[in-house]
Amino acid sequence: MATMGSGSLSIVEYLGGDGGYRCGYCKNDTGNFSHGMWAHSLTVEDYQDLIDRGWRRSGKYVYKPTMNQTCCPQYTIRCQVLHFQPSKSHKKVLKKMLKFLTKGEHSKADIEVDPMESHTKDADGCSFPFKNPPIRSQSELLPFSTDPTEEEEMTEEINVKEVDSKHSELCNEKLNTDSNEPLQITHIRHVTPKPGRGADLNKPPCRKAKVIRMEQKLQKKLQCQTRPVSLESGSRSLTSQNCCPRTNHPKSIEDFIFATLPPEALHQIEVRLVRSSPQSSQFKATFQESYQVYKRYQMIIHKDPPGKPTVSQFTRFLCDSPLEAEHLPNGPDCGYGSFHQQYWLAGKLIAVGVIDILPKCVSSVYLYYDPDFSSLSLGVYSALREIAFTRQLHEQASDLSYYYMGFYIYSCPKMRYKGQYRPSDLLCPETYTWIPLEQCLPSLEQSKYSRLNQDSKIGDEGMMKELDQVQVLYKRSVMPYRIYKRNRKGPSDEETVQQYAALVGQACSERMLLFRS
Repeated sequence: MATMGSGSLSIVEYLGGDGGYRCGYCKNDTGNFSHGMWAHSLTVEDYQDLIDRGWRRSGKYVYKPTMNQTCCPQYTIRCQVLHFQPSKSHKKVLKKMLKFLTKGEHSKADIEVDPMESHTKDADGCSFPFKNPPIRSQSELLPFSTDPTEEEEMTEEINVKEVDSKHSELCNEKLNTDSNEPLQITHIRHVTPKPGRGADLNKPPCRKAKVIRMEQKLQKKLQCQTRPVSLESGSRSLTSQNCCPRTNHPKSIEDFIFATLPPEALHQIEVRLVRSSPQSSQFKATFQESYQVYKRYQMIIHKDPPGKPTVSQFTRFLCDSPLEAEHLPNGPDCGYGSFHQQYWLAGKLIAVGVIDILPKCVSSVYLYYDPDFSSLSLGVYSALREIAFTRQLHEQASDLSYYYMGFYIYSCPKMRYKGQYRPSDLLCPETYTWIPLEQCLPSLEQSKYSRLNQDSKIGDEGMMKELDQVQVLYKRSVMPYRIYKRNRKGPSDEETVQQYAALVGQACSERMLLFRS
């Protein structure tokens, strides 16, 4: 479970289960099943716990596939970024980008979409039915303190909370890969260990082999060039590979992404991180340009008719977010919440990655790009950039060490590409534990739906145990379900509330407010 401190509250409206609608993956007209809820607001802590139970958002609509019923079971997949090593195909894409930046060579005519270019396009596959947002006034969603007469009528057990209407300050920071700011080293406080414990202070401290190799590599480069080699914030200065003998350790994605370009390079790519909700000034200033890239992408790559990718659809799908912006002392500098990661080339916006930064992960929502640059494999390139970005955030927030890629769909061959970002784990749909992808494949080959955790003794530790403890927002008062059902008039909704609590788990059901009218 995520543990964070926040004054915000999550307010959700459960919409129940849906079934029999069209699947965007296998094109079955009646085979897709899911449950959904409208999130009026969500803390990043609650959303982290929800995606760790198989939920996923599209705009403010949050849905969970009914795994044992749906035609194409969708397993949440995450990449362990601290152990990630790029494959040959990944390196090929990175080298292609370096060649383009250096020489400006790419084919505008090539708009054929490789399966790996479908990078995190879950929502585009129509994997859920769109729900119109419930019409609620702002006052309905703001809990208030009851007066003494109301408290006497309700009972002293009611726990009334107040919503803090102040939003966190916007994060207007930019992630610029060409930053010239020096690398800042934090001071480490040394503590003398007790006798018999800790390192031997009479011996030199142990050092990681990777650090030693890096120093040796830099030393060799210094010996064969006149200009110094510098380490800069978010980038590494590298010289020609032919200058010195190669080392044996494999190149990381950072070695490719942050390689210093030669002076004669024709292009430089700049990556900017802008907060999309609440909208930062940079987001507003680039909104129209971003929308035009999205519209062309949908029409040319996904063959949408001109009337489908409207401004309102773009806003609802990729700009609106229920996530509350949060800044914590031990969190990343940019804060938590929803962002757009913009890729700029010579003043032109060529791609946008929509991401959520959460306590344990960067969650990739969507990517759209200028079709003129399809030959650069921007779907793969952006995924590798987001993995590198997650590793950068890990340096600021140690719990943030995973890259969530949405859903892995084994029954749809074109959606298996996400398994190429290794090592990766799949979420067991019954125990909600993470299982290495390689261990899951034999089970998925036998059946498209599988309990991935083969240990029958392990169950769902976060399962709903106390229905009466579910928190409800009713008539602007926050109360446990046991009080709500005592005061509510009309037919019982216990079955619906029980279904909701079972799907979100006990922890979320006790923190999030379930709106009831």
